[in-house]
Amino acid sequence: MDCGIMTSKLILLLLSLVFWAAGAALTYVGVSVIKSYNNYEHFFEDQYTFIPAAIIVAIAVLMFIVGFVGCFATLTESCFGLGFFLLVLLVFFAGEITALVFGFIYRGKIKDDLEHTMTGVFQKYDGQNSETRAVDYLQTQLHCCGAKNYTDWRNTTWFSTNHTVPLSCCATHNSGCTGRLDQPTLLNTLGCEFKLVQLLQDAISYVMLVVVGFANFKLFGVVSVCVITCRDRQRHYLPL
Repeated sequence: MDCGIMTSKLILLLLSLVFWAAGAALTYVGVSVIKSYNNYEHFFEDQYTFIPAAIIVAIAVLMFIVGFVGCFATLTESCFGLGFFLLVLLVFFAGEITALVFGFIYRGKIKDDLEHTMTGVFQKYDGQNSETRAVDYLQTQLHCCGAKNYTDWRNTTWFSTNHTVPLSCCATHNSGCTGRLDQPTLLNTLGCEFKLVQLLQDAISYVMLVVVGFANFKLFGVVSVCVITCRDRQRHYLPL
């Protein structure tokens, strides 16, 4: 028995099963990143920052289909199916490289994007509109206050009218905090820009790490398909 051929077929079956698991994992990661962006969409002017996560989700959906194709092609000893599987592996590999490129590009653009938009969103805070809800959610979830720091609220229309920062700046809602700037010990004093940049960059980095892992594994699949399909045509396919 040709150990190389048998090993290649076992790798392809394992790869097909991993495609399903990978599809589930990438779906979770991609949706998590998109959800993070949706929660803070008011602070982004460039909607193309969704592209890396969107590509990952699309790849994940196709992975479920490819996993079935891989199992079918290997178990039915179909040369056509294996050729198609090889083509799909190469397409997926190219897609993942594309996602990595976009990830590198937009990971660096996050900070610049936020710097241009965050101050404007805070200026629109009036206690009722959609920007208000976005800012309150941001400050509550990230335990931050203001764009750069809590004193940024001095330059907003809200502070000019109310002479306080929003209660979402309070370190705890049960501390007697009234939002007055002369009570910094009761406020979250760190700015939201740094924390949000760090959160989203970490999320993209996690996506990129997962993609690199799966891309490397696919290289083994490509080699395995080549080993099987490029062998002597007169030899019979070794059934499992």
